[in-house]
Amino acid sequence: MTPTQGARAEETPEVGTRPTVALAHDYLTQRGGAERVAMIMVQAFPDAPLHTTLYHLPGTFPQFEPVDIRTGWLNHSKVLRRNHRLALPLLAPAVSSHTIDADVVLASSSGWAHGFRTDGQMVVYCHAPARWLYQAQRYLGAHTSTAHSTTALVERAVLAALAPGLRCWDRRAAARADLYLANSSVSARLVYEVYGIAAEFLPPPPAVLPDGPEEPVEGLTPGFGLCVARLLPYKNVDLVIEAAAQLDGFELVIVGDGPDRERIAAMAAETGARLLSGIPDTQLRWLYRSASVLVAASFEDFGLSPLEANAFATPVVALRAGGYLDTVVEGSTGLFFDELTPTDIAAAVDLASRQRWDPQALTGRADEFGMDRFAQRLHEVVGAVVRP
Repeated sequence: MTPTQGARAEETPEVGTRPTVALAHDYLTQRGGAERVAMIMVQAFPDAPLHTTLYHLPGTFPQFEPVDIRTGWLNHSKVLRRNHRLALPLLAPAVSSHTIDADVVLASSSGWAHGFRTDGQMVVYCHAPARWLYQAQRYLGAHTSTAHSTTALVERAVLAALAPGLRCWDRRAAARADLYLANSSVSARLVYEVYGIAAEFLPPPPAVLPDGPEEPVEGLTPGFGLCVARLLPYKNVDLVIEAAAQLDGFELVIVGDGPDRERIAAMAAETGARLLSGIPDTQLRWLYRSASVLVAASFEDFGLSPLEANAFATPVVALRAGGYLDTVVEGSTGLFFDELTPTDIAAAVDLASRQRWDPQALTGRADEFGMDRFAQRLHEVVGAVVRP
Protein backbone atom coordinates (compact mmCIF):
# COMPACT_ATOMS: atom_id res chain seq x y z
CA MET A 1 0.00 0.00 0.00
CA THR A 2 1.31 3.42 -0.93
CA PRO A 3 1.19 6.38 1.48
CA THR A 4 -1.59 8.07 -0.49
CA GLN A 5 -3.58 4.85 -0.62
CA GLY A 6 -3.27 4.65 3.15
CA ALA A 7 -4.51 8.20 3.53
CA ARG A 8 -7.51 7.60 1.27
CA ALA A 9 -8.36 4.40 3.11
CA GLU A 10 -8.52 6.31 6.37
CA GLU A 11 -10.47 9.26 5.02
CA THR A 12 -13.22 7.11 3.46
CA PRO A 13 -13.53 3.95 5.59
CA GLU A 14 -15.84 1.27 4.35
CA VAL A 15 -18.95 0.51 6.33
CA GLY A 16 -18.57 -2.51 8.58
CA THR A 17 -14.76 -2.47 8.65
CA ARG A 18 -14.32 -0.66 11.97
CA PRO A 19 -11.38 -2.41 13.68
CA THR A 20 -11.44 -3.49 17.29
CA VAL A 21 -7.80 -2.46 17.67
CA ALA A 22 -5.77 0.13 15.76
CA LEU A 23 -2.06 0.82 16.12
CA ALA A 24 -0.28 4.16 15.96
CA HIS A 25 3.34 5.27 15.66
CA ASP A 26 5.02 8.68 15.43
CA TYR A 27 6.41 8.35 11.90
CA LEU A 28 7.73 5.50 9.76
CA THR A 29 10.68 7.23 8.13
CA GLN A 30 13.70 5.66 9.83
CA ARG A 31 15.16 2.42 11.18
CA GLY A 32 15.37 2.50 14.96
CA GLY A 33 14.37 0.61 18.07
CA ALA A 34 10.96 2.31 18.26
CA GLU A 35 10.19 1.22 14.70
CA ARG A 36 11.23 -2.31 15.63
CA VAL A 37 8.73 -2.26 18.48
CA ALA A 38 6.00 -0.92 16.18
CA MET A 39 6.74 -3.87 13.89
CA ILE A 40 6.42 -6.26 16.83
CA MET A 41 3.02 -4.71 17.67
CA VAL A 42 1.94 -5.36 14.09
CA GLN A 43 2.88 -9.01 14.59
CA ALA A 44 0.87 -9.12 17.82
CA PHE A 45 -2.17 -7.51 16.13
CA PRO A 46 -1.85 -8.52 12.46
CA ASP A 47 -5.35 -7.35 11.50
CA ALA A 48 -4.96 -3.86 12.97
CA PRO A 49 -4.18 -0.86 10.73
CA LEU A 50 -1.17 1.25 11.67
CA HIS A 51 -1.70 5.03 11.79
CA THR A 52 1.23 7.42 11.46
CA THR A 53 2.06 10.96 10.35
CA LEU A 54 4.74 10.22 7.75
CA TYR A 55 5.55 7.03 5.88
CA HIS A 56 8.68 6.62 3.75
CA LEU A 57 9.26 2.94 2.98
CA PRO A 58 12.81 3.36 1.59
CA GLY A 59 13.85 4.95 4.88
CA THR A 60 12.30 2.42 7.26
CA PHE A 61 12.15 -1.36 7.54
CA PRO A 62 10.88 -3.19 4.44
CA GLN A 63 8.68 -5.40 6.65
CA PHE A 64 6.21 -2.50 6.83
CA GLU A 65 5.40 -2.75 3.11
CA PRO A 66 2.48 -5.22 3.43
CA VAL A 67 1.04 -3.48 6.50
CA ASP A 68 -2.17 -1.44 6.28
CA ILE A 69 -0.56 1.98 6.85
CA ARG A 70 -2.96 4.91 7.40
CA THR A 71 -1.57 8.44 7.02
CA GLY A 72 -2.99 11.96 7.06
CA TRP A 73 -2.43 15.22 5.20
CA LEU A 74 1.17 15.72 6.30
CA ASN A 75 2.26 12.67 4.32
CA HIS A 76 1.47 14.40 1.01
CA SER A 77 4.81 16.24 1.32
CA LYS A 78 7.64 14.26 -0.25
CA VAL A 79 10.20 16.52 1.42
CA LEU A 80 8.81 15.84 4.90
CA ARG A 81 8.53 12.10 4.25
CA ARG A 82 12.26 12.09 3.53
CA ASN A 83 13.18 14.28 6.52
CA HIS A 84 10.71 14.18 9.40
CA ARG A 85 12.81 16.63 11.45
CA LEU A 86 11.71 19.41 9.10
CA ALA A 87 8.10 18.64 10.05
CA LEU A 88 8.56 19.57 13.72
CA PRO A 89 6.31 22.69 13.61
CA LEU A 90 3.55 20.71 11.87
CA LEU A 91 3.52 17.41 13.74
CA ALA A 92 1.31 18.49 16.65
CA PRO A 93 -1.49 19.86 14.43
CA ALA A 94 -1.14 16.89 12.07
CA VAL A 95 -1.56 14.42 14.94
CA SER A 96 -4.35 16.41 16.59
CA SER A 97 -6.39 16.50 13.37
CA HIS A 98 -6.06 12.75 12.79
CA THR A 99 -8.92 10.79 14.41
CA ILE A 100 -8.69 7.01 14.65
CA ASP A 101 -11.94 5.03 14.61
CA ALA A 102 -11.31 2.02 16.85
CA ASP A 103 -12.37 0.47 20.13
CA VAL A 104 -8.77 0.67 21.37
CA VAL A 105 -5.76 2.50 19.97
CA LEU A 106 -2.37 1.11 20.97
CA ALA A 107 0.11 3.92 20.36
CA SER A 108 3.86 3.42 20.11
CA SER A 109 5.03 6.88 21.11
CA SER A 110 8.27 8.74 21.66
CA GLY A 111 6.66 12.14 21.37
CA TRP A 112 3.69 12.26 19.00
CA ALA A 113 1.54 9.15 18.60
CA HIS A 114 -0.07 9.58 22.02
CA GLY A 115 -1.70 12.72 20.60
CA PHE A 116 -3.82 10.98 17.96
CA ARG A 117 -7.54 11.44 18.58
CA THR A 118 -9.86 8.48 18.96
CA ASP A 119 -13.47 7.76 19.86
CA GLY A 120 -12.27 4.66 21.71
CA GLN A 121 -9.72 3.99 24.43
CA MET A 122 -6.08 5.05 24.18
CA VAL A 123 -3.25 2.84 25.46
CA VAL A 124 0.18 4.46 25.13
CA TYR A 125 3.35 2.41 24.91
CA CYS A 126 5.90 5.10 25.74
CA HIS A 127 9.50 4.74 24.57
CA ALA A 128 10.29 8.03 26.33
CA PRO A 129 8.64 11.40 26.85
CA ALA A 130 9.79 13.60 23.95
CA ARG A 131 13.56 13.94 24.29
CA TRP A 132 13.62 17.20 22.33
CA LEU A 133 11.27 18.75 24.92
CA TYR A 134 12.62 17.31 28.17
CA GLN A 135 16.22 16.30 27.32
CA ALA A 136 17.01 18.79 24.56
CA GLN A 137 20.66 19.32 25.47
CA ARG A 138 21.39 15.60 25.42
CA TYR A 139 19.27 15.02 22.31
CA LEU A 140 21.02 17.70 20.22
CA GLY A 141 24.46 17.01 21.64
CA ALA A 142 27.63 18.85 20.79
CA HIS A 143 29.16 18.87 17.32
CA THR A 144 32.77 19.41 16.45
CA SER A 145 32.49 20.81 12.94
CA THR A 146 31.34 24.29 11.97
CA ALA A 147 28.61 22.94 9.71
CA HIS A 148 27.17 20.76 12.41
CA SER A 149 27.46 23.52 15.00
CA THR A 150 25.38 25.73 12.71
CA THR A 151 22.78 22.98 12.33
CA ALA A 152 22.61 22.49 16.08
CA LEU A 153 22.19 26.23 16.66
CA VAL A 154 19.28 26.34 14.22
CA GLU A 155 17.65 23.31 15.85
CA ARG A 156 18.04 24.82 19.30
CA ALA A 157 16.54 28.11 18.14
CA VAL A 158 13.52 26.34 16.62
CA LEU A 159 13.02 24.23 19.73
CA ALA A 160 13.32 27.26 22.01
CA ALA A 161 10.53 28.97 20.08
CA LEU A 162 8.24 25.94 19.90
CA ALA A 163 8.95 24.18 23.19
CA PRO A 164 6.53 26.03 25.53
CA GLY A 165 3.53 25.39 23.29
CA LEU A 166 4.59 21.83 22.52
CA ARG A 167 4.98 20.99 26.21
CA CYS A 168 1.40 22.14 26.84
CA TRP A 169 0.17 20.10 23.87
CA ASP A 170 2.21 17.09 24.97
CA ARG A 171 0.89 17.07 28.53
CA ARG A 172 -2.73 17.50 27.39
CA ALA A 173 -2.31 14.58 25.00
CA ALA A 174 -0.82 12.40 27.75
CA ALA A 175 -3.66 13.25 30.12
CA ARG A 176 -6.24 11.93 27.62
CA ALA A 177 -4.72 8.43 27.64
CA ASP A 178 -6.56 5.67 29.46
CA LEU A 179 -3.43 3.67 30.28
CA TYR A 180 0.33 4.16 29.99
CA LEU A 181 2.93 1.47 29.47
CA ALA A 182 6.68 2.21 29.56
CA ASN A 183 9.48 0.32 27.87
CA SER A 184 11.86 0.57 30.84
CA SER A 185 12.06 1.53 34.48
CA VAL A 186 13.79 4.75 33.35
CA SER A 187 10.92 5.63 31.02
CA ALA A 188 8.35 4.80 33.70
CA ARG A 189 10.06 7.19 36.08
CA LEU A 190 10.20 9.93 33.43
CA VAL A 191 6.52 9.44 32.58
CA TYR A 192 5.68 10.05 36.23
CA GLU A 193 8.03 13.04 36.54
CA VAL A 194 6.76 14.72 33.36
CA TYR A 195 3.08 13.76 33.33
CA GLY A 196 2.30 12.60 36.86
CA ILE A 197 1.12 9.27 35.38
CA ALA A 198 2.03 5.88 36.86
CA ALA A 199 3.07 3.65 33.94
CA GLU A 200 3.44 -0.12 33.91
CA PHE A 201 6.95 -1.29 33.00
CA LEU A 202 6.68 -3.63 30.00
CA PRO A 203 10.04 -4.21 28.27
CA PRO A 204 9.87 -5.07 24.57
CA PRO A 205 11.38 -8.25 23.14
CA PRO A 206 14.48 -8.29 20.95
CA ALA A 207 13.39 -7.85 17.34
CA VAL A 208 16.32 -9.38 15.43
CA LEU A 209 16.61 -13.02 16.45
CA PRO A 210 18.68 -15.99 15.24
CA ASP A 211 15.69 -17.82 13.72
CA GLY A 212 16.06 -16.17 10.30
CA PRO A 213 18.41 -16.31 7.31
CA GLU A 214 21.91 -14.88 7.54
CA GLU A 215 24.16 -13.31 4.92
CA PRO A 216 27.86 -12.50 5.48
CA VAL A 217 29.10 -8.96 4.93
CA GLU A 218 31.81 -8.92 2.31
CA GLY A 219 35.26 -7.99 3.55
CA LEU A 220 34.64 -8.73 7.22
CA THR A 221 36.17 -11.51 9.31
CA PRO A 222 34.42 -12.63 12.51
CA GLY A 223 35.82 -11.21 15.73
CA PHE A 224 35.16 -7.49 15.18
CA GLY A 225 33.49 -5.12 17.62
CA LEU A 226 29.97 -3.99 16.76
CA CYS A 227 28.01 -0.81 17.43
CA VAL A 228 24.34 -0.67 16.32
CA ALA A 229 22.80 2.77 16.68
CA ARG A 230 21.04 5.55 14.83
CA LEU A 231 23.53 8.28 14.02
CA LEU A 232 22.39 11.01 16.39
CA PRO A 233 24.58 12.98 18.82
CA TYR A 234 23.19 11.37 21.98
CA LYS A 235 24.09 7.90 20.69
CA ASN A 236 27.80 8.74 21.28
CA VAL A 237 29.02 6.70 18.33
CA ASP A 238 31.93 9.15 17.96
CA LEU A 239 33.22 8.12 21.40
CA VAL A 240 33.02 4.45 20.45
CA ILE A 241 35.11 5.17 17.34
CA GLU A 242 37.70 7.01 19.42
CA ALA A 243 37.78 4.13 21.92
CA ALA A 244 38.30 1.55 19.17
CA ALA A 245 41.24 3.57 17.85
CA GLN A 246 42.97 3.08 21.22
CA LEU A 247 42.86 -0.73 20.96
CA ASP A 248 45.52 -2.45 18.90
CA GLY A 249 44.06 -4.82 16.31
CA PHE A 250 40.46 -4.04 17.22
CA GLU A 251 38.19 -3.68 14.20
CA LEU A 252 34.98 -1.71 14.72
CA VAL A 253 31.84 -2.09 12.61
CA ILE A 254 29.08 0.52 12.97
CA VAL A 255 25.54 -0.18 11.76
CA GLY A 256 23.29 2.84 11.52
CA ASP A 257 22.13 5.92 9.67
CA GLY A 258 20.85 9.34 10.65
CA PRO A 259 21.46 13.09 10.62
CA ASP A 260 24.99 12.70 12.04
CA ARG A 261 26.08 10.34 9.27
CA GLU A 262 28.49 12.68 7.48
CA ARG A 263 30.49 13.38 10.62
CA ILE A 264 30.53 9.74 11.76
CA ALA A 265 31.53 8.55 8.28
CA ALA A 266 34.48 10.94 8.27
CA MET A 267 35.62 9.71 11.68
CA ALA A 268 35.24 6.08 10.61
CA ALA A 269 37.28 6.63 7.46
CA GLU A 270 40.02 8.36 9.43
CA THR A 271 40.33 5.60 12.04
CA GLY A 272 39.67 2.51 9.92
CA ALA A 273 36.24 1.71 11.34
CA ARG A 274 33.60 0.46 8.91
CA LEU A 275 30.19 2.15 8.66
CA LEU A 276 27.23 0.21 7.23
CA SER A 277 23.87 1.87 6.57
CA GLY A 278 20.59 0.39 5.38
CA ILE A 279 21.71 -3.22 5.58
CA PRO A 280 19.08 -6.01 5.60
CA ASP A 281 18.33 -8.07 8.68
CA THR A 282 20.02 -11.07 7.05
CA GLN A 283 23.34 -9.26 7.30
CA LEU A 284 22.57 -7.80 10.72
CA ARG A 285 22.04 -11.33 12.04
CA TRP A 286 25.43 -12.36 10.70
CA LEU A 287 27.04 -9.29 12.26
CA TYR A 288 25.51 -10.00 15.68
CA ARG A 289 26.66 -13.62 15.54
CA SER A 290 30.15 -12.81 14.23
CA ALA A 291 30.97 -9.95 16.60
CA SER A 292 33.20 -10.48 19.61
CA VAL A 293 31.38 -7.77 21.56
CA LEU A 294 28.63 -5.18 21.12
CA VAL A 295 29.50 -1.68 22.35
CA ALA A 296 26.53 0.42 23.52
CA ALA A 297 27.45 3.93 24.68
CA SER A 298 24.21 5.89 24.27
CA PHE A 299 21.78 7.25 26.83
CA GLU A 300 18.93 4.83 26.10
CA ASP A 301 15.58 4.63 27.82
CA PHE A 302 15.63 0.93 26.88
CA GLY A 303 17.89 -0.03 23.97
CA LEU A 304 17.19 -3.25 22.07
CA SER A 305 20.66 -3.96 20.70
CA PRO A 306 22.17 -5.54 23.88
CA LEU A 307 19.38 -8.12 24.05
CA GLU A 308 19.66 -8.79 20.34
CA ALA A 309 23.40 -9.34 20.70
CA ASN A 310 22.81 -11.68 23.65
CA ALA A 311 20.36 -13.70 21.54
CA PHE A 312 23.32 -14.49 19.27
CA ALA A 313 25.55 -15.34 22.28
CA THR A 314 27.48 -12.06 21.95
CA PRO A 315 28.40 -10.16 25.14
CA VAL A 316 27.87 -6.43 25.63
CA VAL A 317 29.90 -3.49 26.87
CA ALA A 318 27.44 -0.76 27.88
CA LEU A 319 27.18 2.57 29.64
CA ARG A 320 26.03 2.08 33.22
CA ALA A 321 22.88 4.14 32.74
CA GLY A 322 19.33 4.13 31.45
CA GLY A 323 17.62 1.06 30.13
CA TYR A 324 20.83 -0.95 30.00
CA LEU A 325 20.46 -1.36 33.76
CA ASP A 326 17.26 -3.33 33.05
CA THR A 327 18.81 -5.65 30.48
CA VAL A 328 22.56 -6.15 31.03
CA VAL A 329 23.60 -8.49 33.85
CA GLU A 330 27.10 -7.44 34.79
CA GLY A 331 29.62 -10.24 34.56
CA SER A 332 27.08 -12.62 33.03
CA THR A 333 25.85 -10.97 29.83
CA GLY A 334 28.13 -7.96 29.66
CA LEU A 335 30.23 -5.32 31.40
CA PHE A 336 29.50 -1.70 32.25
CA PHE A 337 31.68 1.37 31.96
CA ASP A 338 30.92 4.31 34.26
CA GLU A 339 32.46 7.30 32.52
CA LEU A 340 31.49 8.33 29.01
CA THR A 341 35.05 8.70 27.74
CA PRO A 342 36.97 6.82 25.01
CA THR A 343 39.47 5.60 27.62
CA ASP A 344 36.80 4.05 29.85
CA ILE A 345 35.02 2.47 26.88
CA ALA A 346 38.29 1.03 25.57
CA ALA A 347 39.20 -0.40 29.00
CA ALA A 348 35.82 -2.15 29.27
CA VAL A 349 36.11 -3.58 25.75
CA ASP A 350 39.61 -4.85 26.52
CA LEU A 351 38.39 -6.50 29.74
CA ALA A 352 35.44 -8.11 27.96
CA SER A 353 37.73 -9.52 25.29
CA ARG A 354 39.73 -11.35 27.96
CA GLN A 355 36.72 -12.76 29.82
CA ARG A 356 35.16 -16.14 29.10
CA TRP A 357 31.43 -15.88 28.46
CA ASP A 358 28.82 -18.61 28.92
CA PRO A 359 26.75 -18.82 25.71
CA GLN A 360 23.76 -20.25 27.60
CA ALA A 361 23.74 -17.35 30.05
CA LEU A 362 23.83 -14.91 27.14
CA THR A 363 21.04 -16.47 25.09
CA GLY A 364 19.01 -17.22 28.21
CA ARG A 365 18.92 -13.54 29.11
CA ALA A 366 17.46 -12.67 25.72
CA ASP A 367 14.88 -15.43 26.11
CA GLU A 368 13.58 -13.75 29.30
CA PHE A 369 12.33 -10.87 27.13
CA GLY A 370 10.56 -13.06 24.58
CA MET A 371 7.88 -12.09 22.07
CA ASP A 372 5.18 -14.35 23.55
CA ARG A 373 5.37 -12.61 26.95
CA PHE A 374 5.18 -9.17 25.36
CA ALA A 375 2.31 -9.97 22.98
CA GLN A 376 0.30 -11.71 25.70
CA ARG A 377 0.55 -8.70 28.01
CA LEU A 378 -0.47 -6.30 25.23
CA HIS A 379 -3.54 -8.41 24.50
CA GLU A 380 -4.41 -8.52 28.22
CA VAL A 381 -4.10 -4.74 28.49
CA VAL A 382 -6.15 -4.09 25.36
CA GLY A 383 -8.84 -6.50 26.51
CA ALA A 384 -9.00 -4.88 29.94
CA VAL A 385 -9.62 -1.34 28.68
CA VAL A 386 -12.31 -2.13 26.08
CA ARG A 387 -15.56 -0.44 27.05
CA PRO A 388 -18.38 -2.95 27.69
